[in-house]
Amino acid sequence: MDGAPATTGIVLHGAAVVTPAGIAQAPLPLRAGRIAAVAGTRVPRLALDGHLVFPALVNAHDHLHVNAVPLLPAPGPFRNSYEWIEAFKAHFAEPAVAAALAVPKDVRLRHGALKNLLAGTTCVAHHDPWHPVFDAPDFPVAVLREHGWAYAPGWPGYGPDVRRSFLDTPPDRPWMIHLAEGTDAVARAELAGLEAMGCLAPNSVLVHGVGLRPQDVERVIARGAAVVWCPSSNHALLGATLDPRPLCAAGRLALGTDSRLSGARDMLDEMRGILLRGELGPAQLLEIATTAAARILRLPGRGDLSPGDHADLIVVRDDRGAGPHALAGLHRSEIRAVVRDGTPCIADPDLADWFALAGIDAVPATLDGKPKLLARWLADPEVAALEPGLALHADAGLRRHAPMPMAGSR
Repeated sequence: MDGAPATTGIVLHGAAVVTPAGIAQAPLPLRAGRIAAVAGTRVPRLALDGHLVFPALVNAHDHLHVNAVPLLPAPGPFRNSYEWIEAFKAHFAEPAVAAALAVPKDVRLRHGALKNLLAGTTCVAHHDPWHPVFDAPDFPVAVLREHGWAYAPGWPGYGPDVRRSFLDTPPDRPWMIHLAEGTDAVARAELAGLEAMGCLAPNSVLVHGVGLRPQDVERVIARGAAVVWCPSSNHALLGATLDPRPLCAAGRLALGTDSRLSGARDMLDEMRGILLRGELGPAQLLEIATTAAARILRLPGRGDLSPGDHADLIVVRDDRGAGPHALAGLHRSEIRAVVRDGTPCIADPDLADWFALAGIDAVPATLDGKPKLLARWLADPEVAALEPGLALHADAGLRRHAPMPMAGSR
């Protein structure tokens, strides 16, 4: 099927569509990479009876280029981010870490993107400098762009200047900064310092926020700002995390992974850990990983499945009870299909017809011991070799960076 023209659309029928707004039992037409308002005539149909369709996830914080770097053997909880940064400096000098960082950066960035895609994430906020590979039409995920960012208030000379980057960011675009990443007085003082600089505004997106006290959270909400929560990383490095409930209730919380260097394997693992710790429930998790994240990051057309939105979606079996419970706690190998801009990217072998209908050449692979089909444009052996649990079949006829037949706007 390589090189075959993609169809102009497809209608998914028989599945229940689950979003934070509710559950709808109705056909879902996809056309030109978007959710269509109507199915149209003579459009191919794909039966998905006994399945649920969710919006694809939005990862609001990742460092895509370090997801294959070995974990830091942390001696114990650090008081703040500046302490663990010092520990990481020595870690980066270790031979295994140096070897991982010697892999070309574009390959490492593609790997971080593929890691996200395999677990149902199609859009990522990368908290580091922009790289030209993000503009490649076959990059596995969409990356937040045209936003402002800084590393942290206590990292002078490293990355953009905090106040300058804030002032340079248009008010209708998000401005992101690591803030209050710790449990001590240094971390607790950072919100007041940020506000004193005039950098706390409705477009301010504060990453971590572990040191925010209840009155600080109230201040963030009052100013219309938001927090990206990365609890696995917080627990691993700091031994604590923030109480997500007030920010979640106010619609000012998004979810991120902070990369495997310190955080969860992927968004699904992050969600599963939150459930196990009882920090939030399934419906809240779905919201902060989809619609709330898209709203906070100013990403119209992402995180939902309304007409005109990007046709980014996840298909799962409806064998855990309808609704968010079917996604929360799921392992990535249990996903039946991941679709980006209407294009099937990875799916179970019995959904091969979907690739054929879309004019996509698929190659066999194994993900965490389960057989899968992977769109050929994703089957880069150099990238796949960095991903534990992913094996491309040796006889699949792979080629590096096969072009992706993108149907819609990125």
